[in-house]
Amino acid sequence: MKQLFNIYCDESCHLENDGEKVMAIGGVWCPANKKDEIFHRLREIKEEHGLNKRFEIKWNKVSKGQLDFYMDIVNYFFDNSDIHFRVLIIPNKEELKHELFRQTHDDFYYKMYFNMLKTLFEPDCAYNIYIDIKDTRGQKKVEKLHEVLCNNHYDFNRELIKRVQQVRSEEVELIALADLLIGAMSYEHRGLTTSEAKLKLIERIKSRSGYSLKNSTLYRENKFNIFIWKGNMYGK
Repeated sequence: MKQLFNIYCDESCHLENDGEKVMAIGGVWCPANKKDEIFHRLREIKEEHGLNKRFEIKWNKVSKGQLDFYMDIVNYFFDNSDIHFRVLIIPNKEELKHELFRQTHDDFYYKMYFNMLKTLFEPDCAYNIYIDIKDTRGQKKVEKLHEVLCNNHYDFNRELIKRVQQVRSEEVELIALADLLIGAMSYEHRGLTTSEAKLKLIERIKSRSGYSLKNSTLYRENKFNIFIWKGNMYGK
């Protein structure tokens, strides 16, 4: 029987005209049979810091008062060999040349999701993909993404990619963890320095990962995988 993995995806500043240059799409993944154990431990960490177990882990909530909590979350991610992360960064959306490549921004969005996910798939495994899509066309995007992924992998019977499903980040602990790590990557690539707590958390991620976060990692990096999209690739 194929081993089943769950991939929990999130995105940051993915809309074409949202005023932000940096776009990020990423995902956290783990064996499906480890999900409940991981969810339980993340909730335990919340309670150890005096937080309600329903408290939502979120990059925008990182503050001086909760820095120790978020440090423990980051440490748990790096200490648990069952949890992995990959992110794709588009450094400057203003340089996108959609007309040149005869595509819409939505077309580009699906290409980026495919490029973020494609290195994770192994032919002898199966995958459920859960996505927190924040705009009003979420369900339509989920259906389209499932179609794009399956077609690109000749997975017409949907045996490799079993499910692509929209979920709410506040209901799924690993979507929230993806939000945290993607948020840190976006903050770093925007060159922001307004929050000392966020900068300290980013330094912890750099220290634990061994990466500067500014460059792509090796293609098959398995724990903290970074792919920086380059200018001459903006249409493909």
